[in-house]
Amino acid sequence: MAQTVNLNFRMDADLKKSMEQACSELGMSMITAFTIFAKKVSREKRIPFEVSVDPLYSEQNMRYLEKVARDVSEGKARFAEHELIEAEE
Repeated sequence: MAQTVNLNFRMDADLKKSMEQACSELGMSMITAFTIFAKKVSREKRIPFEVSVDPLYSEQNMRYLEKVARDVSEGKARFAEHELIEAEE
């Protein structure tokens, strides 16, 4: 059997609780989930899921939002009432 080592890292308490619950529903511990993740990364030499940035925080969108905020603070913004748009789930 391979030698085991301990890993220590910090995680937000709510995130930990949520992950423990999800792992429990899957019938495994967090240790098992992290071990599965580590084995998959080691075998495939990649993160086994898509990692992306929320487009809300893209440079282009941030510049746009800063301009809108400037326009609002300078009284240049014009707002119009519109119908509510239902979000798809």
